[in-house]
Amino acid sequence: MTSPIGAIGGITPVGLGAVGGVTEPGVQAGAGADGFASVLASTFDELQSTQNAADALGAQAATGDLKDVHDYVIARTEASLATEMVVTFKNKAVEAFNEIMRMPV
Repeated sequence: MTSPIGAIGGITPVGLGAVGGVTEPGVQAGAGADGFASVLASTFDELQSTQNAADALGAQAATGDLKDVHDYVIARTEASLATEMVVTFKNKAVEAFNEIMRMPV
């Protein structure tokens, strides 16, 4: 017997919009400077909601109100993976910024 595994909640693909004149399907080329900032803000909001959900399930597990402890373990793992992904994304962005700053003018 197999059970379907859904996608990890709170993690969405990040669209780059127009890169070198090529646009992703469904993304407007003239989205403006707010595009990256809004994607970044929504990603942090989704990360926060994922962590809050895991914390709520943890509190329920600690008080004995949670029927299935596996739900807490899955939620905590999702929150951990989402946090790791956001931290990796941040590190790569800082690395790219530092590389740009080292470029000769």
